[in-house]
Amino acid sequence: MNTDDTSSGLLDERLRFVKHKGQAILFIDFSHCTPKEMLLLLDMVRTTIARHAPGSVLTLSDFSGAQIDKQVATRAKEVLVLDRPYVKRAAFLGAENLPKVFYEHFKSFSQRELPIFKTREEAMDWLVGE
Repeated sequence: MNTDDTSSGLLDERLRFVKHKGQAILFIDFSHCTPKEMLLLLDMVRTTIARHAPGSVLTLSDFSGAQIDKQVATRAKEVLVLDRPYVKRAAFLGAENLPKVFYEHFKSFSQRELPIFKTREEAMDWLVGE
């Protein structure tokens, strides 16, 4: 178990459900994370999403200013695949600074549509739309 309460509390704030037009969206805040923080957060994401019914979770991931290395990209691909049965729709924010090769690998590896949006509002509207 993690004995450092401050970092686990900080991570809890980075993974939370937000309401938009009456629907719950799992907001995953990777913004300005170090690779080490991203790996911890990815593990929390995996366990959180796996607790939900298949095809029920809407996710919004914010990658603004995140530091993504090869280890993080590999772990993210694994989590995207493991989460796929539970996720109804997923959207990315701030992913324009993701290396294109990582983004393409995320999409092809997970066999998912992962659209990138400029604003949180646009992303959330798309997530709750049909």
